[in-house]
Amino acid sequence: MRKIDLKNVVWKEGKYYVAWNLNTAVSSFGDTKKEALECLQEALELHLEDIPASKVNKVERPDLIPLTFKYA
Repeated sequence: MRKIDLKNVVWKEGKYYVAWNLNTAVSSFGDTKKEALECLQEALELHLEDIPASKVNKVERPDLIPLTFKYA
């Protein structure tokens, strides 16, 4: 079995935690950070079961950059 290093982001949204994978744009949620990441793991396993590892986007060192914009 081949290992792939994936980058994930977790944040609180309302009463749930959201876990989002930067490599695949797959996301999931849970009542805790741990649960959100466990649910994301399951979602990623299903998503990646038919995709070769070479097709997964590499995200090496992501930065969170704030952006302020005006909207109507």
